[in-house]
Amino acid sequence: MMLDGFMMYLLSSAGSILNQAHTEVYQDMSQPLCHYFISSSHNTYLTDNQIGGTSSTEAYIRALMKGCRCVELDCWEGSNGEPIIYHGHTLTTKILFRDVIECIRDYAFKHSSYPVILSLENHCGVEQQSIMARHMKTILGDMLLTEPLDGNMPKQLPSPERLKWKILVKGKKLPEDKSDPERVSYISNPEEDMDEEDDEKAKDAAQISRELSDVVVYCSSIPFRSLSHAQRHQKPTEMSSFSERKARKLIKESANTFVRYNTQHLSRIYPLGLKMNSSNYNPQEMWNAGCQLVALNFQTPGAEMDLNDGRFSVNGQCGYVLKPAFLRSHQSAFDPEAPRRGAGQRPVSVTIKVITAQQLPKLNKEKNSSIVDPFVRIEIYGVPIDCCKKQTEYRLNNGFNPCWNETLTFQVRVPELALVRFVVEDYDTTSANDFVGQFTLPLPSLREGYRHIHLLSRDGASLSPATLFVHVKRKKM
Repeated sequence: MMLDGFMMYLLSSAGSILNQAHTEVYQDMSQPLCHYFISSSHNTYLTDNQIGGTSSTEAYIRALMKGCRCVELDCWEGSNGEPIIYHGHTLTTKILFRDVIECIRDYAFKHSSYPVILSLENHCGVEQQSIMARHMKTILGDMLLTEPLDGNMPKQLPSPERLKWKILVKGKKLPEDKSDPERVSYISNPEEDMDEEDDEKAKDAAQISRELSDVVVYCSSIPFRSLSHAQRHQKPTEMSSFSERKARKLIKESANTFVRYNTQHLSRIYPLGLKMNSSNYNPQEMWNAGCQLVALNFQTPGAEMDLNDGRFSVNGQCGYVLKPAFLRSHQSAFDPEAPRRGAGQRPVSVTIKVITAQQLPKLNKEKNSSIVDPFVRIEIYGVPIDCCKKQTEYRLNNGFNPCWNETLTFQVRVPELALVRFVVEDYDTTSANDFVGQFTLPLPSLREGYRHIHLLSRDGASLSPATLFVHVKRKKM
């Protein structure tokens, strides 16, 4: 092989640091929905911040085309009898509920054939709720799941495989009452209101339309009282939502119990409402406890979305990633706050030699002297004991082919949950370092040997031909 051919080989998918077998759907997709991490979006309709940003169907298209499988619809009373979607009581623009449903119909399964969950935040009156239900039935047709798959409510949730090409609705469900076919009052549980005082939204509607209730099958929203109450009384088809603050409290105080809860029930986590700029929280701490629907603001780039993109970059980017075995057993002894050897984890030592980079972009192309002073930082995200960051020295004025030949070593106790993030930054002596590019992937998908890393921009776009060249070695501890 000639030198040019060898270089092409190293830069091809065969030389990628990401295991190419994991770029296809390779995991078991026949387990219950609650056994998967599910790519989830918060305030999906927004293209900017949640105070005065623009609402758009384009935001739904972008999320769905990235493999997102749970999108949020904030539904409010609209004029002319048509429900609208926007961030209530703010200056965000408004879009029609009907237009969003048409958009979801057209794009739900262009990127992935696995089920999409519509997370409804329902602030409409009973009449417009019924209109919402009719729009979903008329526009989505057979895509919309309106009955249990086998006619009866199961003892566990169905699998993504069985729900392929289906759209599920998450919302409040009325108790069966044949004497009241039109509507039944639904009284919000006061405990829910106290528990979620940091929720940015007004509470859901106090009355629920029977028509809207009937399209909720496997994702029935209920107030959360306590883990002990949920373990005794909650059905598999019932689920609760938690603010990031409430989820952190549960993890800190009852981590293993929360892990066991998440082996049988879906949990949706959402950002605090106090974040005016729609910033995100670290999703890793929620995945550590087995939470499935860890909803992020897809419109806000940054390290948190890098982690989300990395988590779901595998399994064919289908939006579903099977949780490790110790997060699927209802008798699990796993505690992310204090992981013990023997609870299903296999600790590893990862040694990465950062060799060189190629063709790093100029950060300010208008300046002739804008050549970067690059350094590489490698970050491990996982259970708290595994979280670690190490970096190389910087190289002065060399974005074309900086060379480091520096070796960084990491001890990872729970590799099944860990993500590895490679970050290149421009060193600055007088102010904050500037971001150049990054690439994030799950540690189990990290390939050994000499590998190229194709860098991505802050919003996830390719920075081709910018790459890192590294050598990876992994061994059991």
